[in-house]
Amino acid sequence: MMHDPSVNRRVKVIVFFVIDLLCAILAVYLSGFASLAVDYPAFLIGDGEKIARAIIYWLPLNFLLFAVFRMYNGLWEYASMIEAMRLVAATFCSFQSLVIIGSISSLGVPKSCYLLVWFFLTAFALATRFFYRITRAFRQIGMNSFVTGTRKNIMIIGAGHGGNAIIREIEKDRRFSDFRVVCLIDDDANKANKFIGCAKVVGGRERIVPAAKKYHVDEIIFAIPSAGSETRHQFFGICLETSCVIKTLPSYYQIINEQVKISQLRKIDIGDLLERPQIRLDLVDVSDFICGKIVLVTGAGGSIGSELCRQLAEYGPKKLIAFDIYENNVYFLQDELKEAFPQLDMVTLIGSVCDAGRVDSIISAYRPDIVYHAAAHKHVPLMESSPNEAVKNNVFGTLNTVCAADKYGVSRFVLISTDKAVNPTNIMGATKRICEMIVQYYDNVSNTEFVAVRFGNVLGSNGSVIPVFKKQIENGGPVKVTHPDMIRYFMTIPEAVSLVLQAGTYARGGEIFILDMGDPVKVLSLAENMIRLSGHVPYKDINIEFIGLRPGEKIYEELLMSEEGLAETKNNKIFIGKPIDMDEAKFRDQLGYLKTVADDESRDIRPVIREIVPTYNYGANIVSS
Repeated sequence: MMHDPSVNRRVKVIVFFVIDLLCAILAVYLSGFASLAVDYPAFLIGDGEKIARAIIYWLPLNFLLFAVFRMYNGLWEYASMIEAMRLVAATFCSFQSLVIIGSISSLGVPKSCYLLVWFFLTAFALATRFFYRITRAFRQIGMNSFVTGTRKNIMIIGAGHGGNAIIREIEKDRRFSDFRVVCLIDDDANKANKFIGCAKVVGGRERIVPAAKKYHVDEIIFAIPSAGSETRHQFFGICLETSCVIKTLPSYYQIINEQVKISQLRKIDIGDLLERPQIRLDLVDVSDFICGKIVLVTGAGGSIGSELCRQLAEYGPKKLIAFDIYENNVYFLQDELKEAFPQLDMVTLIGSVCDAGRVDSIISAYRPDIVYHAAAHKHVPLMESSPNEAVKNNVFGTLNTVCAADKYGVSRFVLISTDKAVNPTNIMGATKRICEMIVQYYDNVSNTEFVAVRFGNVLGSNGSVIPVFKKQIENGGPVKVTHPDMIRYFMTIPEAVSLVLQAGTYARGGEIFILDMGDPVKVLSLAENMIRLSGHVPYKDINIEFIGLRPGEKIYEELLMSEEGLAETKNNKIFIGKPIDMDEAKFRDQLGYLKTVADDESRDIRPVIREIVPTYNYGANIVSS
């Protein structure tokens, strides 16, 4: 038999009404006994009938006023200060109605009695309605007096709005009954030794590690949404010295409704440890640029391509065309976007950018306004052993797409490039530099605006160090790092895509857009932090092993060639590299010869690439700057 919730509600209202009835009667009689201004026993004997009649007239009014102020349909187990203020307002109006009835009935009761009625009525109403909250608070105090193995001890960093909101939600929600906030951390010295609920502010950031040990902390929650990236990074660095799980609230600009909730908590990841602010988009410019346009994304199933499709879908394109050679990834992406954006007109197409006829037919049929070219071979060591395939896919796949975009009047073409294109030491980087040259060449001869976007390593992308390190950690180590001094520029996948979208709005043709990625990160530090984030101690629980540079790798990466210079954009994190002059006729001939050698398969293609990209050093790994 199903339980009818409406019956429960009616029973609850009846119970509260009966309780309020008894409390109101008790409040009237108690106020008389408590008042020193009247001989109450004598008054009751003389005017008891008048008092009873006044109470009978008043009780329906009291019920009506309580109903008006929603005293019978609130979830009192979640009651807060707002509900308490509403209750006080209800009892005040009820008290005023009793004064009027008393005057009409000529009771002759002094005003102090009426005020006492209000006091008792308010006290009783608060006590009955906050009974759940009061008993829970006492239970919390009792629980905080000892440590149990089944409870999760929480440290909160931030004794402000965010920390307070987390504590209140833990206190009032049954789902978090196993959570116990044992202490708070705040750098504000004025908050030291103060309490929020049952939790004490034990000091500033210097107290994180000792407090984690003293209070047997299982989980640390960073609850300062307004903190900048530098502050967050500093706190996270200290938290990593503990063995606690570390969670964080997003920053305020990521909390759309500006409400802080436990549901917004997430574990910190390696992206939180980047020592620079994440970039922000000019959402109006991007929306105006994308909305109502037909957009083609090549390599749509890859890390960058799929995130491009996700973010593009939010801006209401007229049609989104996802093109990729691998059907599995793009199939799952299609399902994901159709569920998230039911109104999205999305076309999923399978094929290779190396197939000029297929690329031509797609752009001819759909006539995209914008093309984002993310299709490429990008694995450095693999491309070293298959250089001709890198040339075929990266260089001539790009050329096929560029030619079709020019032929059918695409408005804007955005190439995804890499910092490895700068002074390249590997085939992948050298082919990407040729792609940049193709884009800049065609921008000079076409009505289409061709641009490139150059950025560093993307955290978590397929083939990047993050999933590799993660798998090695899961297997118990060792984590294999090529060189202790290796450094790289890093960004998150959403950041990379945000840059690409913003670059598209700034483009006037021929630019190479470059992100200010802050200071480079040591790959060794990245590995150590990933081990700590997994709850292990580097070199103790999981060892780190140095395996030497792989073919085509160098210790450092650069984002800019010396000839390019930098120009600013409206976004202070995005810059423009100046195009380098080239002999266009010679470049066309070189591409033709490169195609012949790439198809030949029997010749070493590297010297031919060196002729096109003079900064390509394929003789040895670059170990020092």
